[in-house]
Amino acid sequence: MINEYRSQGFKKYFSNTIWLISEKFLRITVGLFVGIWVIRYLGPSQFGLLAYVQSLAAIFTVITTLGLDRILVREMVLNPDKSAEYIGTAFIIKFTGSIFLMIILLGVINSISSNTYNNMLIFIVASSTIFQSFNVIDMYFQSKVLSKFVIYVNIFSLLFSSAAKVILIMINSPLEYFAWAVLFDNFILALGFIYILWKRADFPIPNLLFKKTTAVFLLKNSWPLALNGLFITIYMKIDLVMIREILNTESVGQYAAATKISEIFLIIPMMVVTSLFPAVINAKKTSQPFYYKRLQSLFDLMVWIAVFIAFFFTFLSDTLVTSLYGEDYKFASNVLKIHIWSAVFVSLGMARSNWILAENLQMYSLIFVSLGAVSNISLNYFLIPVMGINGAAIATLITSSLVLFSAVAFSKTRKVFFMNVSSLLLFPSLNRLKKYH
Repeated sequence: MINEYRSQGFKKYFSNTIWLISEKFLRITVGLFVGIWVIRYLGPSQFGLLAYVQSLAAIFTVITTLGLDRILVREMVLNPDKSAEYIGTAFIIKFTGSIFLMIILLGVINSISSNTYNNMLIFIVASSTIFQSFNVIDMYFQSKVLSKFVIYVNIFSLLFSSAAKVILIMINSPLEYFAWAVLFDNFILALGFIYILWKRADFPIPNLLFKKTTAVFLLKNSWPLALNGLFITIYMKIDLVMIREILNTESVGQYAAATKISEIFLIIPMMVVTSLFPAVINAKKTSQPFYYKRLQSLFDLMVWIAVFIAFFFTFLSDTLVTSLYGEDYKFASNVLKIHIWSAVFVSLGMARSNWILAENLQMYSLIFVSLGAVSNISLNYFLIPVMGINGAAIATLITSSLVLFSAVAFSKTRKVFFMNVSSLLLFPSLNRLKKYH
């Protein structure tokens, strides 16, 4: 064990994780400060409209990612000499897909809604997916366990966009300017990705190329993840859309203010998982026991991080929400107390998805999240009219646990179910379930 922690491989992954966590703590600090200022400035109604627009745009545009990101990391870890080919091909696929989708989206939103102002906001926010095509560069640095270069770009983009939002508040800008700020954020980030690829890649940018056979291979392997991403977005974002349709825009603002806190702190387990993903894949090359040992450690870490966060916000939510957002958002407190506990199951789900990808069981992931999408829509439909925005939070909590535990239904995923349950016991050294060994 001691030798393992002293190894160069461990030091590399540990350093990468520290870089990621440090950047995310800065993002949390700056994001909370500026985000709170924006939420207070807009008020529940206008902030609710912006959150509704962002959720609707996310559901429409998530398909443009095509599930390529994690496939790219896996393939570039296994075949580093083909990185230029993978990046170039994936970029063309994503960029073409986003342009095609924007044309479709323009026609759809104009045909289903006569509210020109809302449609304009949706289109502005959705247009940011064009610049998100450059995120394939992030995948290259993840595969090299060199996230510090991506972090430099993220920090610059964060500070630049945060300053822009502060200026918008100070000059009393209307809501649509904040929609443009979302698009501008992604534009700045894309420029940063291009710069670090130019300066730090193992190959010159002109070596990037599109290869048809590689495109077919990537799409063939990623389509379950593409649908998976769509269903995840539906069950994570549909609550805001349904709250507006069943209740009103102000209720969306209250709910979104609460979930904003949950989502910000979910960045921590997400980045730990992202950083350790190559380590899990490489462990599989060594031996099965070592592979599952690392995976179990990752599950345990996810639970401890999420439980700590959940306890903190459960006891301090009343004071925290009113202090941060003001009395106008007092109804967000109870939502936060409920919603934050879904972080435990979501964090474990993030880590489990790595195992699913490493075992090439993407179809099961699709089954789990499609079940989650149906569950969340159904529960929201029945709970929101009765319990209001608290009902939406309960629906999310039930759905996130259902998605995680549904692994018990299939023989090929039952192993990871027992590993997840073992982690949830919080004291794995005393309560470790032995069935998966």
